[in-house]
Amino acid sequence: MDNDKVKSRREFLQSGVRLSLALALGGIGGLAVSRLTGDDYVWQIDPFKCTQCGRCATECVMSPSAVKCIHAYDLCGYCDLCGGYFKPGYNALSTAGENQLCPTAAIERKFIEEPYFEYVINEELCIGCAKCVKGCTSFGNGSLHLQIVHSLCVNCNECSIARVCPSEAISRVKASQAYRIKGGFTQESAG
Repeated sequence: MDNDKVKSRREFLQSGVRLSLALALGGIGGLAVSRLTGDDYVWQIDPFKCTQCGRCATECVMSPSAVKCIHAYDLCGYCDLCGGYFKPGYNALSTAGENQLCPTAAIERKFIEEPYFEYVINEELCIGCAKCVKGCTSFGNGSLHLQIVHSLCVNCNECSIARVCPSEAISRVKASQAYRIKGGFTQESAG
């Protein structure tokens, strides 16, 4: 009788070890296959659906927001009078703070040649408020738009901005297809 208990205990332990090993190998194999065939997903803003509501700056779990202004330089007119840079009814055509639309002075205006200027976004200062994007879209060609910067985003399971986006412009996309911007350029090629 004691011999039967030892055998069944031993068999039970061997079966448990085999099952644990099979589950571990299956899990590792499944993970490897998913990495080879699968793709990570990230949050992205569709610039053609975005209505520049300003919620990206206030609803993101990151502070400041992981949403930043992106400039599609190939679409820019390099205007002397940029609707994304100057406040409507500005005092003078100068870079003075009271004339700038951006509340954090995240847009730097650089002279190229008469009458052209280049507008560069300082990502560290940008809070994703969309004021410049709204101005550029209303009075310019729309070369400024918002995008989620994946190196800053914590990739929440449910994006807090997407939940409240009135135009449903934020969705999950494959990481390999991310950074859709106006003009069809990727963020890296846009600068």
